[in-house]
Amino acid sequence: MMREPARTSRRKRLSPRGIAEAAATVVIALGVVMLMQPLSLTLYGWSFPTTLVGTVMFLIGSKLPE
Repeated sequence: MMREPARTSRRKRLSPRGIAEAAATVVIALGVVMLMQPLSLTLYGWSFPTTLVGTVMFLIGSKLPE
């Protein structure tokens, strides 16, 4: 007998933890893109602080309740 996959409620998808982790992931990805682009030295210079802020955001966000 096959069971239907468990559905996640809308409230669970919009949890503070999920939003914080998603935002942090976007900031980290932005920092990596800034690091690899060849056009602007200013963006390159800000890539490490941006990635670092995203990492700290992710660490804090992972401690929030689901």
